[in-house]
Amino acid sequence: MAEFSAQDVKALRDATGAGMMDAKRALAETGGDPVAATAWLRERGLGKAAERAGRESAEGAVAVARSGDAAALVELKSETDFVAKSPQFVELVEELARAVAEEGEAAVENRKDAVDDLRLTLKENIQVGNVTRFVADPGHVLDSYVHIQNGRGVNGVLVELEGGTAELAHDIAVHIAFGRPAAVTRDEVPADEVAAERATLEAQTRNEGKPEAAIPKIVEGKLAGWYKRVPGGVLVEQPYAKDDKLTVAQVLGQARVVRFAQSVIGG
Repeated sequence: MAEFSAQDVKALRDATGAGMMDAKRALAETGGDPVAATAWLRERGLGKAAERAGRESAEGAVAVARSGDAAALVELKSETDFVAKSPQFVELVEELARAVAEEGEAAVENRKDAVDDLRLTLKENIQVGNVTRFVADPGHVLDSYVHIQNGRGVNGVLVELEGGTAELAHDIAVHIAFGRPAAVTRDEVPADEVAAERATLEAQTRNEGKPEAAIPKIVEGKLAGWYKRVPGGVLVEQPYAKDDKLTVAQVLGQARVVRFAQSVIGG
């Protein structure tokens, strides 16, 4: 058997974009000769990952996983819906979510070879997207929701509550999937965004011919509507997805949303 080192494998992978197993096989088949191994990979279409790297990954899948007091949300991106629905792709994103929940966000880097190999197998630019891990503080509740479409997750949510129940946390996660809020409360909306929206609303109201003295009050009313918008508004002020006569704040009662994370394919 040809002898070659781990450094030889790494050098070949760096030069060709091939996966670890393909690089090892190429060196084994060519007696450890890096030039011949490069040619062997090219002849079999296994050295093209670098060429695919520039292609847009607008499709993909998301997965969530729990491990004790931790929960993870992972997004794996692909170029096409066809690849995103494949069993290998769905299996990998679910494996990554489990690993992140159990080990932390560094688990993704530890499984880089699996992503590289799938990129070669499916011949697309496959990349890990958003990765989030929550560890609940004592007394807090974690829950999640994933909307499934064509066999894979396309809209995933993690939410952590202070107070409340797991059922309430799940209901809020479902709402977030629909409402796609940008922040939990008004305080979390960047001040420059608020200032820009207020300026726009003031100009709009003035152009409507409203009395100058009435403009500040009218603008504040319009700004309140802006905070409630779906998608993109403030979570606690949005109309609740299951009953729009209530706000999310009213549904929460004494419970508080500590934080949330959301990943949407194509969103």
